[in-house]
Amino acid sequence: MEIDPPRNTRAWVLHPELKFDNSRRDPVAALDEAVALAEAMPEMEIVGSNIIPLRSVQSGVLFGKGKIAELKAIFEAEEIELVLIDGALTPVQQRNLEEEWGVKILDRTGLILEIFSDRARTREGVLQVEMAALSYQRTRLVRAWTHLERQRGGLGFVGGPGETQIEADRRAIDDAITRIKRQLSKVVKTRELHRASRKKVPFPVVALVGYTNAGKSTLFNRLTGATVMAKDMLFATLDPTMRSVELPSGQEIILSDTVGFISELPTELVAAFRATLEEVLDADLVVHVRDISHPNTVEQARNVASILEQLGVADDAPMIEVWNKLDLLPPAEQDAIQEKAARKDDKFAVSAITGQGIEELLGAISATLTVPKTERELLIPFSDGRKRAWLFQEGVVTGEDQTEEGFKLTVLWTARQEKNFREM
Repeated sequence: MEIDPPRNTRAWVLHPELKFDNSRRDPVAALDEAVALAEAMPEMEIVGSNIIPLRSVQSGVLFGKGKIAELKAIFEAEEIELVLIDGALTPVQQRNLEEEWGVKILDRTGLILEIFSDRARTREGVLQVEMAALSYQRTRLVRAWTHLERQRGGLGFVGGPGETQIEADRRAIDDAITRIKRQLSKVVKTRELHRASRKKVPFPVVALVGYTNAGKSTLFNRLTGATVMAKDMLFATLDPTMRSVELPSGQEIILSDTVGFISELPTELVAAFRATLEEVLDADLVVHVRDISHPNTVEQARNVASILEQLGVADDAPMIEVWNKLDLLPPAEQDAIQEKAARKDDKFAVSAITGQGIEELLGAISATLTVPKTERELLIPFSDGRKRAWLFQEGVVTGEDQTEEGFKLTVLWTARQEKNFREM
């Protein structure tokens, strides 16, 4: 007997437009992004979407009675099973709306956590998502958290075995968070060892950052010849990927592809992925990739700058801005963008798909990383052979004399090498 494939979850997306919030985003663009987020979830069929203007927020249900009734009729007629609300819901609002509409409700944080859970591949990524999800669940004890017992991806918010509404126990969640923190600390120590070993290699680190779906992974693949997952989809890349690249000048660098940023990124995830994004903090050069064809590219750039600031990336950190997806613009706009970028030393218009502008970008990366070197004289005690060995390994020693106090070395090094030496 032929078995029909499982049917996709029928979902509807709502973007509450808060009329009283002066900092609100353009509602049409916000709804488009929310729909794109929902489409990034597997086994999801987006049946429809709405912008819901709100002059005030009803504390228990968010929307007014008339709007709730109107939406309920739509959801029943369209056989909707899941409603995605592009904003933050309180646990009470979520529970009450589920009871009113007879559907499952997922807010923006829950949806992003679901996507991250589905995409995380490395051990660290999986643990970080799970810890972020538990922190989120801890404040919402009206819901189940049975995803801990599941063997497949997902967090149990949308469907499957996690549907059973068992009573979530705060102590059990705390125990689970403690257990994950222990596991994560071991993984982080391993990463720190890897990072320490990379510091011994005199190759500068270049980190790609940018709004989700800006084309970072496509650019990464273009520059490295790698095959990192690159799709026209939000959060296609979650786990950091690093590859060595030889620039046209012959200089070798380590290129790092990172998770994409997004507006209103859940605070749980900013904290959880801080360790993953430490590569950005340690980078010798940050390359900010923008989708220049996106209608909200300026607002997206502001969001990226804000998150970089939250992560502790200094304002004066070396940075290049790449205006990507040039190929998606009409020829006249392409010319205008290229002329505009050419007037700035740190802006480059490229297409990671066609390769247009890539040669100029690589030249700029090489020039930026060709940093001046300073000569220093160091006196290293005989007992500190480790530091002496490191200096020779870095290839910065230009002269050495042996004195009664130790080794007198003359070195020629970059500011980065000096910083690493002083931190030893």
